[in-house]
Amino acid sequence: MLAPSLAKAQTDATPAIQKMSKADRDLTQKIRRAVVSDKSLSVEAHNIHITAQDGSVTLIGTVKSDDEKKSIEDKATGIAGAGKVTDQLSVSGK
Repeated sequence: MLAPSLAKAQTDATPAIQKMSKADRDLTQKIRRAVVSDKSLSVEAHNIHITAQDGSVTLIGTVKSDDEKKSIEDKATGIAGAGKVTDQLSVSGK
């Protein structure tokens, strides 16, 4: 049996565990492919968290440089569209 607080935590929807629509899954997958296929990006950049909800994308994680951050944001914007990307990426060491 789960502790009450743990059971509540599992039933509260958070962006990471909400059910995504097929369109949002496809959008996330396209952005993930674009990021991972760019071999100039670091392992950290390849491992960022990408979520989509109702066509809006959020990028979360740590990258090695401002150039990586811009590259990933540009890829996501190119796929999702202008004004659809929230960048919560941070640069390590800053």
